[in-house]
Amino acid sequence: MTTYALTDSWTMTRRELAHWARQPVQLIVGLVFPVMLLVMFGYLVGGGRDVRGDYIDYLVPGMLALTMAFGLEGTMIAVTQDLNKGVIDRFRSMPMANGAVLVGRSTADMLQSAVGLAVMIGVGCALGWRANGSLGAFLGAIGLLLLFRFAMLWIGIHLAMVAGKPEMVQAVQILVWPVGFLSNAFAPSDSMPDWLGTVVEWNPLSQTATAVRDLFATPGGEPGHIWPAILWPLVLLAVFFPLAVRRFGRLGK
Repeated sequence: MTTYALTDSWTMTRRELAHWARQPVQLIVGLVFPVMLLVMFGYLVGGGRDVRGDYIDYLVPGMLALTMAFGLEGTMIAVTQDLNKGVIDRFRSMPMANGAVLVGRSTADMLQSAVGLAVMIGVGCALGWRANGSLGAFLGAIGLLLLFRFAMLWIGIHLAMVAGKPEMVQAVQILVWPVGFLSNAFAPSDSMPDWLGTVVEWNPLSQTATAVRDLFATPGGEPGHIWPAILWPLVLLAVFFPLAVRRFGRLGK
């Protein structure tokens, strides 16, 4: 049964990858947008308050974490389009594993996220940023970023099925923005008012960004944030993964 589930999920992943080949503009825009944000905040808006050391060294890890939180609309729109076109109903009528559609969609998104991370790291290096930690620490930081992305992805999939229609995705996507901007991606929390700094410190994105900065050995990193950066995504997955699967199972009933 597990073999069938894996085969069905890979079939759905290949379907999503084929969409990339037919519609490369959407993929390119998804890769270029975070690069534009990095350049804009690094050079046009840059000079974060109370950042010790070079601001680019502080900003790049924060932007890597922010990129993992944003860009969910592509997945959300794809899910809602499949719902409205009856594609998911047709898949559900076939002898395939329940949830393979969602797993395939999430796998394709994670592949795109890995490519996006590679592009952002390359641009960061071109701007002068360097990861000063060990290779193991570097890989650990990448793992934390992808884990955070995986958790945010399942939040997006659940919200997409709640929204139900592609035109509603933008309104629902706005709910993700506070997670991104009420964080320490652009400036340290101790430079903010006390009440805002407290909110920022509790933000899962801030925990990931701080842990990643520590592993990269760049400004803004603090020891002791690795476990929260692991636990927060796991908690979010424990909540939203079963919600998404349960809602998918009830479609058409």
